[in-house]
Amino acid sequence: MKLALSGTIAVIAALIAGQAAAAEGKEIYAKACSACHVAGVANAPKLTDKAAWGPRIKQGTDALAATVIKGKGAMPPRAGNSALSDNDIKAAVEYMISQVK
Repeated sequence: MKLALSGTIAVIAALIAGQAAAAEGKEIYAKACSACHVAGVANAPKLTDKAAWGPRIKQGTDALAATVIKGKGAMPPRAGNSALSDNDIKAAVEYMISQVK
């Protein structure tokens, strides 16, 4: 019984952590990414443009996060916010990907 209960608790904790990460990614997107990705500034793919995001998503989350960390084209490194950690950037990337799937 204790094993089943601890397994259930672990699953619930993982779900809560996943929800918290998604909320954090959405918040980071709103603060750091939306200025360009809502309107498509400087050819930034719009958040809901599945055709533009398709090839990018195929690269994988880690590759997309690395692009944000390094910067690309008009996007400065770390989306112009040096305070963002790698985990923050990955959370924002995961949020953005979730919006076009």
